[in-house]
Amino acid sequence: MTYTVYEDIITIKLVQEACKILGVPMEAILKLFGEHFFTFCKKSGYDRMLRALGGTLTEFIENLDALHSYLALSYQKMNAPSFRLERGVDGKMLLHYYSDRRGLCHIVPGIIEAVAKDFFNIDVAMDILDMKTEAERTGKKEHVVFLIVQKPRRQMRRAKPNRLQEGQDIQRDQEVLDAAPLRSKETCLSVSVCPVKKSHWEVVRSIVTFGKGHLLNTFVPIYPEQLWIEVKTFCDAFPFHIVFDESLRVKQTGVNIQKYVPGLQTQKIQLDEYFSIIHPQVTFNISSICKFINSQFVLKARREMMPKAWKCQPTLKLRGQMIWMESMQCMIYLCSPKLRSLQELEECQMHLSDLAPHDTTRDLILLNQQRLAEMELSTQLERKKEELRVLSKHLAIEKKKTETLLYAMLPEHVANQLKEGRKVAAGEFKTCTILFSDVVTFTNICAACEPIQIVNMLNSMYSKFDRLTSVHDVYKVETIGDAYMVVGGVPVPVGNHAQRVANFALGMRISAKEVMNPVTGEPIQIRVGIHTGPVLAGVVGDKMPRYCLFGDTVNTASRMESHGLPNSVHLSPTTYRALENQGFEIIARGEIEVKGKGKMTTYFLIQNLNASDDEIMGRPQTLLDHKEASAQENPNIRTVAITRCTDSRELLPKSDAADDSDMSTPEGSPVAGQDSVEAADGELSSDQTKTHPFCSDTLPSGFCAVL
Repeated sequence: MTYTVYEDIITIKLVQEACKILGVPMEAILKLFGEHFFTFCKKSGYDRMLRALGGTLTEFIENLDALHSYLALSYQKMNAPSFRLERGVDGKMLLHYYSDRRGLCHIVPGIIEAVAKDFFNIDVAMDILDMKTEAERTGKKEHVVFLIVQKPRRQMRRAKPNRLQEGQDIQRDQEVLDAAPLRSKETCLSVSVCPVKKSHWEVVRSIVTFGKGHLLNTFVPIYPEQLWIEVKTFCDAFPFHIVFDESLRVKQTGVNIQKYVPGLQTQKIQLDEYFSIIHPQVTFNISSICKFINSQFVLKARREMMPKAWKCQPTLKLRGQMIWMESMQCMIYLCSPKLRSLQELEECQMHLSDLAPHDTTRDLILLNQQRLAEMELSTQLERKKEELRVLSKHLAIEKKKTETLLYAMLPEHVANQLKEGRKVAAGEFKTCTILFSDVVTFTNICAACEPIQIVNMLNSMYSKFDRLTSVHDVYKVETIGDAYMVVGGVPVPVGNHAQRVANFALGMRISAKEVMNPVTGEPIQIRVGIHTGPVLAGVVGDKMPRYCLFGDTVNTASRMESHGLPNSVHLSPTTYRALENQGFEIIARGEIEVKGKGKMTTYFLIQNLNASDDEIMGRPQTLLDHKEASAQENPNIRTVAITRCTDSRELLPKSDAADDSDMSTPEGSPVAGQDSVEAADGELSSDQTKTHPFCSDTLPSGFCAVL
């Protein structure tokens, strides 16, 4: 966030992680960060302010401290570095960098080089000459000396003659421009010898010719022979100023600074006894002050030297410029109170009238008061924006949870229509496959168990079934008690809906073996019935809407389940035709009486010959393991045998018992515990048919149909 203060250790950690990822030294990252920071400042609205600091790179660097002093009014916790420039020969410069924040000095070359190239169109190179730690009054300060050297300009290519001619013209124009200041200076000097012969405006016209004169470069100031101002008037006009000598003895002060620092009225006191330098952070002596003569100085009054009644209020801070007076061997400090807002003005028990009318601190306090209010508003907006971003993220997560729950209850396209407030039209599906299942002897189990045991058993079983719906991509319609209903081909029509439901049924039978009967402790038994046909599907009701299926196909699928056998998958004729030649092992049950349907020829689904149990259950398994297991279990399988029992009526209970969903196979029944039946009128080789274990070797009235 813009106005939030972050510790330098965060910056260092970020840079270190970047170094690890990019494989480059820390100095390179910091230098690149400096270049980026300069670009960021320009885009943030400081471009014009930065360009106004100076007309040359030297002036720009010398005024950086003044810029930091101004920005400190808004960014009150800003701990800015300090810069001092030494001009050398051959265009070389020594830049002294002082900072309390260690390890960030490599940012400076990136900023300075970017400024030189962008603002002044020159290329400079910076190298570290010295790096040390200086113990000042404020603590240890990092002092780094940079050598700044201007790189020579690249020579223009001479590939084309016109480019060479243009370069010569540019060089000739530059020489003319460089000679113009000298001619103007000579003109100015020649004119100033005889000032009576020409008027004031004639002198100006002679200097500035054709709008290309260099008036500033040729300006020669005129000083009076004596200072025409009284001492009292000077002290009143500059109420906050201090004059001190080389030994820091106070020689002269303004009237208002005496008012708020009473000790300064005493003659020949030491300035460092009443004030300490807080910016730039240097030792309080003449030599250190002269090193930073171009910087703004901030002095803070010592609390222990103030009257006891004033020690509870904030100490006075002064900000201003140091000027060395060579003839008097004294330093004058022209300053004004360092105040950011009206609140600080009130805390110091001062008024705007204490400031000189010409002092811009008056306007600065009022303008900064408004700016601080705008910054506070901006900070609040930024915080709210961040809070909204976090809330939006959390809302998206919660919305995802809600949609997941909704899509688990209704098909996605149906749920979206309901969310949009639209009515969901019923849809007709010409073909689909419906499955019903229930638990054998569920009524007896409920009578012998606690309700929580029933809930735990059903939850365990349904959780396994629900996972299988995702594995085989079938739609779970509903559960009522122990009844479980799924459909394939609805709500999204698919061509292989029968195969999907068949594989799902085989997975249900495997999963049921993992759920224990709370009464006997044995695995539960389920009945499964499947039928294929047309249905009508739609959403019924406004309260707790459900996606329901309507049609005779639903009734027939329910009849297949209720007339089935424990641990068997009962198929209708239409489902059998849909699964025919699809790699499933199916046996014929024969013709049975179905309530409301009359006589029907039904079938039992045994297994999927092309998929292992792990694949049916959606468990990971290597292809090699699957092939080896198939080779061991079924070494000579090529075809599927379907066995039909003509005496199937004897295997079923009475018609009224067939309607009970909890019916069980009577003891002694010839098909109790049987998975399949096979009989053949003639001998067939083992590679033509698949045999099925049975309790008796022979069964009357049976035939084998080989697919």
